[in-house]
Amino acid sequence: MSTKANVAGYLGTFDPFTCGHLDVVERASKIFSKLIIGVGKNHRKKTLFNADERRDMLQEICKKFMNVEVKTFEGLAVEFAKVNQISVMVRGIRTEADYVYEMQMAMMNHILSDQIETIFIPTKQSLSHISSSLVKEVSALGGDVSSLVPPVIKQRLEKK
Repeated sequence: MSTKANVAGYLGTFDPFTCGHLDVVERASKIFSKLIIGVGKNHRKKTLFNADERRDMLQEICKKFMNVEVKTFEGLAVEFAKVNQISVMVRGIRTEADYVYEMQMAMMNHILSDQIETIFIPTKQSLSHISSSLVKEVSALGGDVSSLVPPVIKQRLEKK
């Protein structure tokens, strides 16, 4: 058994960060000595919140976790992982469709860097219906998203 302190990365757009994402963070933070949340900047993707806004919201939400750090990144996930000494990528899985997509990404990341492993954490069943896209749609139409996102996110969605 290795005594190496594993640093994990949980990377995504998180636009917006949901209770499903928070579930993955809570569980991964118990497994790894350090969890770095990477908030992706993808200029080809239209986001509701810019990367700095998303990072700031996640820092507020995750301040209760002593071993969680939030950063922004651009480019390949494996490059961010190398720079931050991440040895394990954490991916949340809600559905079978997520599994297929995430498995393809895990295999590609492994080809790009065989030093980085991927683990999947299935979201609690009670949260498996939540997606960032649906949250944005429900919020834009005036629906109540309080059970779908942390309070900080709900407040920021209401301002948008």
